[in-house]
This record gives sequence, C-alpha cells and structure tokens, in this order.
Amino acid sequence: MHVAKTLDAPPTEADLPTIAEALLRERIPTDWSLEVEVLSADRRWDSCFLLRAPDGTQTKIFVHAKRLLDVRDIAPLEEHLERFLEFGDSIGMVVARYLPPSVRDRLAQFGLSYADATGNILVRTESPALFVSDRGDDSDPWRGRGRPRGTLKGEPAAKVVRSLLDRAGPWKIRELVSESGASTGSVYRVIEFLEGEELIKRTENGLLNIPDWPSLLRRWSLDYQFQKSNMTTRWIAPRGLEDLLNRMRTSSVQDYAVTGSIAAAHWAAYAPSRSAMIYTADPITAAGEWGLRPAESGVNVLLAKPAYGVAFKGVITRQDGLQLAAPAQVAVDLMTGPGRAPSEAEELIDWMVRNEQLWR
Repeated sequence: MHVAKTLDAPPTEADLPTIAEALLRERIPTDWSLEVEVLSADRRWDSCFLLRAPDGTQTKIFVHAKRLLDVRDIAPLEEHLERFLEFGDSIGMVVARYLPPSVRDRLAQFGLSYADATGNILVRTESPALFVSDRGDDSDPWRGRGRPRGTLKGEPAAKVVRSLLDRAGPWKIRELVSESGASTGSVYRVIEFLEGEELIKRTENGLLNIPDWPSLLRRWSLDYQFQKSNMTTRWIAPRGLEDLLNRMRTSSVQDYAVTGSIAAAHWAAYAPSRSAMIYTADPITAAGEWGLRPAESGVNVLLAKPAYGVAFKGVITRQDGLQLAAPAQVAVDLMTGPGRAPSEAEELIDWMVRNEQLWR
C-alpha cells in the first residue's frame, strides 16, 4: 500500500513519524510488536519505536524526520544519529516525504533504515533479526509545477551531463551554458540537482568540478535509457551484422551513430557483438539503404530516432568510415541495454577511467 495514495496534501514533518510507524507495523510479522515510546522533554530525535520479537529480544529505532532530503544531507545526518545511539541494540531511521532512489541507495550504504510517505521502506536490525523492504514511488507525487525536477530527464539535462562528461573541468557556469547549448536557467537547475546528489563540487572561486564522472554517468542512466528515451524500431539484418556494417560504410546515409556493443568494441572489446544499436535521424530511410527487414522476433538491430540531438554530439569516425557515438553516450546506452550490455558498459567504463586523456 502506498501511503501517498491516501494523502491529498503533502505530509508535514510532524506527520512523518506516524506514517513510518504505520508502514512498519503493516510489514512486521504478526507475532512481533511495535510500540511508540514517550519522548523526553530534551528529545534528540523525532520518535522512538520499540520493536520486540516473539522471543523477547528487542531493539529501539530512533527516528529522524526531515521533509526533504538530498544526498549531501546524509553524511551529517548519519553523524547526528550516531551521537545519540548510545544503546547497544538500537538503529537510526530516516523518514521523509519522499526519498529519491539515489538518496535511498546512499542511506542504505550508510547503514541507515528509512521510510517515506509514498511507501518506500527499508528496515534492518541484527538483534532481533529483521529485514523489511518495500517499494513506493520513484517520483515525488507532491512536487509542484515549476519546481526544479528531481531527475536528469529531458534534453537540457542530457546536454549539460554530456558536456560535463565529455570534457574535464573545472567549468565556469557561462562556459557550461555555451558548451551545452542549454538555457542558463536549465543549467542552473541541473547544477542545483547535481550538487544535491553530491555529483558536482564548487571550488573556492566558484568553479564547477565533477569529482567522480562514472557516478554521474550511472546517475544519468537512471533517467536516460536508449529504448525508453528514444523512438526505437526493431529490425533484422538478414545477412548478419558484418554485412550491415559494410552497407553502412558505403551507403548515402550520413546522419547516424553506432552505439552499444559494436561501438564499445572499438575501445574495449568484450565479446563478439550479437546485436546492433544505432541512432539515425530517419530510421525508415536508413533501414531501406542498409537492407534491413522489420521484425518482432529474431531481432538483431535496434534503430533509434534520438529524442535529443546530443546523441550525435562528438560522433567519431573510425578509420574504415563507420561512425560511432561518443564513449560516454555508448556507455550510458549499454547500462540499460539487454542481456550482457550492462557488463559491457562496465568494461567500457574501466577503459574510460584508464584512458581519460584519449576521450575527455
């Protein structure tokens, strides 16, 4: 059950401990008990649950409520909770109106339990042993219009992220606006989001740095996916992929970029490619030129009409004339691809880490 479905207005911070209690109470075994302890006047937390197993073992769950939470808030919050977890059998739990996937992942890394008002919950205790996990929403149902998006979806975000990935910083804001082609307002909104996710840092003189570009790439892959973000069509190359590549090299179609396994093999060969992923501005014309046949089964070619022009940014032409998407684009496309594609993405990222000077 998603609590959000029963709430018309956003829950207040004072509502959150009660919501967390209801979520946990619904999910613990029927022979377990959950009590809410009375808080002292000098309270250092927002609520405290006493969880008791049938054998009498128990643990305290100290609850900290926060209306909204960014990744950058988690480290100081963990330190705050640690200061008052003086009891042996106790854990800290963070409760918010909504916790995005990146925040939930980071809370779990810090060993903190959590819950939000949409039904996302994770509670882990060692004594008594209990593991509770459930999924709520992956977007904030109470985010108002005009508020900065809590995602990297959309063309402006794609433009900014690709610029940050393709060239090492530090960046000035005006340089990023110019390089990305995104509006100034869009760039500021994306930077604000990335700062909240701890994916971008400002130097003392206000320049922007990406401390860990693979993490930025992985975060982008949550919101940008080859098959879901673009209009894709399915085809068969009847004479195999090598024949397809030969046709592509000699055809009149120029507005294309190969991505996926075939492109990745140019930098980091993983295994013989079994399928082709190709961006093209006109899939129907390209398919005709390349001798492809439409198919629903036995598909070995995916053609994508890109939702954003950034897919063609930084296209590389191999010595044999084949056009490849830029490494960062290829990597993000593989991350959510079928079969072994995610493993191929990791091989490519390893190559990119070792050879930054060759592609950034």
